[in-house]
Amino acid sequence: MRVVPVLVSADNYAYLLIDEASKKAAVVDVLDVEKVRAVAGKEGVSIVAGITTHHHQDHSGGNKACIPDITEWFTLVPCKVSTYPDIPVYGGFDVPAKTNLVEDGGEFTIGDNIHVRCLATPCHTKDSICFHVTDTSNKSQSGGVFTGDTLFLGGCGRFFEGTAEQMHASLSKLATLPDDTVVYNGHEYTAGNVAFAKSIEPDNPAVGRLAKLAQENKVTTGLSTIGDEKEWNVFMRLDKDAIKRATGAEEAGAVMNKLRELKNNFRG
Repeated sequence: MRVVPVLVSADNYAYLLIDEASKKAAVVDVLDVEKVRAVAGKEGVSIVAGITTHHHQDHSGGNKACIPDITEWFTLVPCKVSTYPDIPVYGGFDVPAKTNLVEDGGEFTIGDNIHVRCLATPCHTKDSICFHVTDTSNKSQSGGVFTGDTLFLGGCGRFFEGTAEQMHASLSKLATLPDDTVVYNGHEYTAGNVAFAKSIEPDNPAVGRLAKLAQENKVTTGLSTIGDEKEWNVFMRLDKDAIKRATGAEEAGAVMNKLRELKNNFRG
């Protein structure tokens, strides 16, 4: 299993999720089909599926592009994906042009070896799904999780369609994944998240590690794990005294709500 990030706008990531053995790949959160097509051509892989974390246009905008012949690397025809059922598009209930509705606990396979498990993580949107991926042919390889706009390196998404309690529940669900699970998020927001984390938990040495990672890497997606996030992501550390003091709250939902409010207004 290999994951290739594709920067499809100023800070927006799509991904190729590649089964190396079969040279088959899924596109995660396609927006700019041409950019993804070009990377697929360089990698020498066939696109066999689309995966969408939530319905926002910057994650699902490429879903309506039809692929009439996979061997021509995304030759476009203006039609709906549903007219070409051999290329499934997996997504939650509000995802446009999906062919396969996924729900919490759902499973499917990409290529010959990549197992995908669906984790419902509502809050940023009601239909947010994170996708946990593992290579069944290589048990020693760490898994990965595509988190869309639910979990970022050092941060989380805005609560557009949900509540603080829902975000806490969603991040807590992601926290149950193995600590070595690699995080592949939807946007490059790490530098801003570092600045905010320093303002909330200035004495946390893990935040210093995240700051170093952001300074040394223009692209940070794929360089963090669930274990790392539990050490440096303030939105996954609601029980810590420093975070309770910064928010003036005790109960997890109240801490999360105040933390998101502080982040929304942060200008540091």
